[in-house]
Amino acid sequence: MKNLTLVFVLSAFNPLVSTQFFIVAAKTIIIPSTSFNSQADFDAEWGYNYPWGTDHNGAARMAKSQVQLEPNATLTLTAKKASGEKAATHGGKQIPIKYLSGTVYAKEYFTVTKGGGYDFAAELRATVTKGTWPAFWLTGVKGWPPEIDMAEWKGSGKISFNTFNTSSQVRARDVAYPSPNEFHSILCEVRDAGNGRDVSARFTMDGKVIETQYGKGFIGQSMYLIIDLQMEGSSGSPGPNEDTLFQVRNLEVTSYNP
Repeated sequence: MKNLTLVFVLSAFNPLVSTQFFIVAAKTIIIPSTSFNSQADFDAEWGYNYPWGTDHNGAARMAKSQVQLEPNATLTLTAKKASGEKAATHGGKQIPIKYLSGTVYAKEYFTVTKGGGYDFAAELRATVTKGTWPAFWLTGVKGWPPEIDMAEWKGSGKISFNTFNTSSQVRARDVAYPSPNEFHSILCEVRDAGNGRDVSARFTMDGKVIETQYGKGFIGQSMYLIIDLQMEGSSGSPGPNEDTLFQVRNLEVTSYNP
């Protein structure tokens, strides 16, 4: 669903080059806020599991059965204990599978062009229990990096905002995550940083700007958008025995690419 709404001029200051620059961009809704309203709306925009399959880098295997659309237009991902599952393989290592869980990805690719960018906005309710690893993130289609973790929770009681330039060149910011049983609004504004090569990612939670990070060479690189409830891995172990929920509503993606 792409809805061209208006054309306007953005003015921004790039601290990397200390110059003012102007962007003429069309505001286009790429994923509308109604994509969780019905199964038909969901199917138009989203696919189940990861773009590459059911497994990744944690102790959960993804299954369509663990993804639900609630009557109030909320996406619910549920992780539950499982046994007898074949181990996953990631990075040449075997990872025991202890859970079945839910992950979805947007069918659209997201590529920041020169002078362009995107807004990724959503309301999310995420657990901070040890061994739970929900995330709202972007990762490269044709290789890694790029990666921008627009919101990630790793069982520490905090929320993380991260940008990976390489496996060792990472900007990570952890801040307090109050009232985890409530929904919180997340906005990530990804833009051409002003040099036609790099992107800026400005992270906002509940209307408060957290910080801006930079991805080197991200311009022109297509990215997947993933909503993920992984378990254990970077969030530690053991994970919980009871079911874990990750919920998302009012998600909208807007393009400003020329």
